[in-house]
Amino acid sequence: MNLSLTLRDEKPGARGDVSGLASAPIPSSKSLLIIGLLWGMIYFASMFTPALLDDVDTIHAEAAREMLVRHDWVTMYTDGIRYLEKAPLMYWSLAASYSVFGISDWSTRLPLMLGVLALLLATYGLGRYAYGELGGLYAAVVLATSIGPYIFTRFLIPDVLVGLWLTTGYYFFLRSLDEETPSRLTCWGFAATCALNVLTKGLIGLVFPAGAIGLYLILTGNLRHLLKLRLFSSTLVFFVIAAPWHILAAIRNPSQGTVRGFLWFYFVNEHIYRFLNKRIPAGYDTVPLWIFWALLLVWLIPWTVFLPQALFELPRRIRGLRGNLTRRQKADLLFILWALVIVGFFSFSTRQEYYTIPALPGMALLVGGWLGRETASSETDSIRRAGRISSTVLLSVGLIAFAAGMYLLSVSHLPSRGADLADLLKKNPQDYDLSLGHVLDLTPHALGAFRAPLLGASLALLLGTALNWALRRRNRPAEGNIALALMMVGLFACIHSAFTTFSPVLSSYKLAVAIRQHYRPGDIIVVDGQYHQASTLNFYTGYPVHVLHEPSGNLWYGSKFPDAPQVFETPESFATWWGGPTQVFLWTDQDEPKELAGKPFFRLARVGGKSILTNRQP
Repeated sequence: MNLSLTLRDEKPGARGDVSGLASAPIPSSKSLLIIGLLWGMIYFASMFTPALLDDVDTIHAEAAREMLVRHDWVTMYTDGIRYLEKAPLMYWSLAASYSVFGISDWSTRLPLMLGVLALLLATYGLGRYAYGELGGLYAAVVLATSIGPYIFTRFLIPDVLVGLWLTTGYYFFLRSLDEETPSRLTCWGFAATCALNVLTKGLIGLVFPAGAIGLYLILTGNLRHLLKLRLFSSTLVFFVIAAPWHILAAIRNPSQGTVRGFLWFYFVNEHIYRFLNKRIPAGYDTVPLWIFWALLLVWLIPWTVFLPQALFELPRRIRGLRGNLTRRQKADLLFILWALVIVGFFSFSTRQEYYTIPALPGMALLVGGWLGRETASSETDSIRRAGRISSTVLLSVGLIAFAAGMYLLSVSHLPSRGADLADLLKKNPQDYDLSLGHVLDLTPHALGAFRAPLLGASLALLLGTALNWALRRRNRPAEGNIALALMMVGLFACIHSAFTTFSPVLSSYKLAVAIRQHYRPGDIIVVDGQYHQASTLNFYTGYPVHVLHEPSGNLWYGSKFPDAPQVFETPESFATWWGGPTQVFLWTDQDEPKELAGKPFFRLARVGGKSILTNRQP
C-alpha cells in the first residue's frame, strides 16, 4: 500500500518536501480509498471470526434474533423475557442484518463494522471541514488505527455508534457557527443526530452534545447563537425521531401489579440510578477514576504522543476565546470540550473502560489536524522538531514493549498438545465485571499458547516505532505516519489471532454445537449459574435456556412480569428434572457441580473450562 505517493509533494527535486500540500490538497477520492483500505484490512477482515462470546455479545445478538422471530420491534426479549434496559437502534440494525443475510457470526458483526466505516468517513468529513483535506484524512487514519476502537468493537456494544452521531452532530454545529443564518439542513441535521444518539444509548445522546456545545458557547460568550438554531422546528424534528419508540415501549410495557413499567425502569433505574451507582441490581464494577482518565490516552495509542502538541495550540486564556476565532480555533476548542464533557460526566458516575470511546473521535481530530500541519510545514519549522521529539518518545515505548514481549516469550511454556487453555489460567472472577478482566488470568503456561501473536506484536511495535523515528529524523513525517498506521495493522492482526485463541474461554459456542447434535424436542438446557455466563447457548441453539440461579442481571426486571416464562430453577426443581424422564443438558464451569453430588451424570463436552453434563448417556 504505497500511500507515500499520495502524501508526498510531487514537485521535482523536492524529495520528501510536502510544503506544497497546503496549496494542493489531496483529492478526496484518494483519501476515501485510503480510509476504505484501512477499514477493510482492520475491521472487515476480522468480522468473520471468532464465534460470538458469552455475556454482552450474545445477549445483544439474542435480543435482535428474538426481535426478528417475534416480529416485535418495540419490546426486546432475551430468553423469552423482556429486555428493556437498552435503547433499540443497534438491535434494529442487527435484526435488519439477520433478515437480509441470515443469522451468523459475520451478519451479527456487520452493522457495527459498517458503523465504524461511517464513523471514519464522518471523522474525515469533519476534519476536512475544520483542518482541510490532509487534516481530515489524518484524523480518520488516527481513529482507524488507534487501539481503543479496535478492542471495543470485538463485541457488541454501541459506543462507537455514539461516537458516530456525536461526530456528525458537531459537524452540523460547526457549520452553524459559520453561517450567518443557519440553514434548516444544518439545524435539523443536528437535531436528528441527537435523536439518533438517544435511540442508540439513551439520554447521554442528548447530554453529551448539550454539555459540550453549552460550554463552548459560554466560553466564547456566544449563548445568543442558540436563538439562531431554529429551536422550535429543531425540537420538533428531535421528538419526531426519538419519541415514537419511547411512547410505544411505555404503552406496551406498563406497570403491572407490583411491577413498575418501562418508564420507571428505563429512565429512573437505567439512567438516574445508574449514574448515582444505585441501579437495581448493581452488577457493574467501576474503574478507578485516575485509570479511567488515563485510559482516554491509552485508547489513542500510538498517536497519543502527538496529542500534547495539538493541545498546545489551544488558546490558554478565556479572553482569547471571545475574539474572532478562525474555523480551526473553533474546532480545536469544540473537540477538547467534546472529550472533557464525556470523561467529566463519568467521573461522577459508574465507569467501565470503554465509556471513553465516544470521546476518541474528538481526540483523533485534534491529532489529525496537527499531523496535517506538521506534514505541510517546512523542514525548518519548529513543528517538525516537535514531531521528532514525539517520535523519540514513541520509539522508547516501542523498545520497552519489545523488551517486555521478549521477556514474556522467555518465561512462557508451550502447552501440551490438546490442553484446554482454561486449565492454564489463574481465574480472577472478582475482576470479570470489568470488560478486560480476563486478561489478568494469563499465566506463563497460558502465554505459551500465544507465542506467535506475541512475537508478531513485539516485532511490529519495534519496527514501526523505529521506522517512524528514522523517517521523521529525515524530515519525512508523512512516511513516518504511514509506518505507524501499517504497524497498527500488523498489531491488530496479532491481537485478532490471540483473541481467536482465547475465545473458547469467553464463549460457549462449541458447547452449543454439542447440544444441537443431541437435542430433541422436549429436552431442556440449564445454566448452572447466571444467564449471561452461557448466553451463547441460547443464541446458537435457538432454544430457551433455564437458569439454576435466582433472577439477576439482564433477566431480573423482565422476570417480574406476569407473562415471563418460568426459566429459573431452584435446587429442588432442578433435582426433579434431573431424575425425571426428560433429557437435561447442564452447562457448568465446575468439574463436579454441587447440585449433582451423589447423582449420576455423563459429560457430553468440555471446552474452555466449561462442560455440558447430561442425565442420559449420549
